[in-house]
Amino acid sequence: MKSKLLPLSLIALFAGPAMASDFPKKELTMTVNYGAGSNTDVASRIIASAMEKELGKSIVVENRAGALGTMAVSWLAKQAPDPHRVGVVTYATQAISPHLMKVGYTMDDFQWVCGFGRYLYGVAVRSDSPHKTINDLIAAAKKDKGVSFGGASTPNLIALLELGRITGAKFVQIPYNSGADVRAALLGGHIESMVQNPGDILPHVATGEMRMLASASPIRWPMAPDVPTLKDAGYPVEVDSWIGLGVRAGAPADAVKRLEDACLKGIKHPDAAEKLTNIGIVPVGLTGEQYRDALKSGYQKMGAAIKAANIPRISN
Repeated sequence: MKSKLLPLSLIALFAGPAMASDFPKKELTMTVNYGAGSNTDVASRIIASAMEKELGKSIVVENRAGALGTMAVSWLAKQAPDPHRVGVVTYATQAISPHLMKVGYTMDDFQWVCGFGRYLYGVAVRSDSPHKTINDLIAAAKKDKGVSFGGASTPNLIALLELGRITGAKFVQIPYNSGADVRAALLGGHIESMVQNPGDILPHVATGEMRMLASASPIRWPMAPDVPTLKDAGYPVEVDSWIGLGVRAGAPADAVKRLEDACLKGIKHPDAAEKLTNIGIVPVGLTGEQYRDALKSGYQKMGAAIKAANIPRISN
């Protein structure tokens, strides 16, 4: 009996799905651009755990904090295009930081996997602070030395600097590597105020250690609906930010698609969505293309806002 040979085109057709299903072939690494214990770190570990269930492989989370979150992104841009190495890439590092400081990357250095969360921001002080309202804080910041505040990313920076610009108040930024560091500094009395996420504020409001003065987001926090936004208080200032995943440009498209599917399915896990909500991050499910478009739109929007506010570049 003569054997029949399949045409090479058919062999390639049948091999395609099998090759795509080969990914992931090994353990993955997820690089987080802020320090351990920060909201970004906690959120990254939540989505990593959910994606592990979809991919069938472990995901090791590593932290590379520094330079307002841009250090890890610059590092990722220099790596080989291996889809087993996933980076947490936030709105702040793509849409805001390039307008304020020198960064070692452009958006074209990455292929976008997904966007999985939207941050909320708020202004807080210690509970023993004399500042009971956002108006009190602004009044104090109009005095000679101003008011110090901590922030670990550029949205935090922009919120109070823009507030200072439109009110004539002086807010002095003290930089930190993570939200956890900022939180510790406020509780320790090393700074007078902070702009941070719900996970850094609400637990300490509950224990009586902090007071939240305003939401710096476009909306009131669902978990603190009685606290006004800055706009509610009469100040046209708001900051918005997102968190998502990317890999180095040049990674195989089928592997990137597998990562995207794992992220979008993972964010629908009830426990993942609940955990993100509990730390004050609104769960979203943006495809890689949608996340890229959001970042590009944000880059244009924030560039115009920073220019209008005349916010100086940061030396780095």
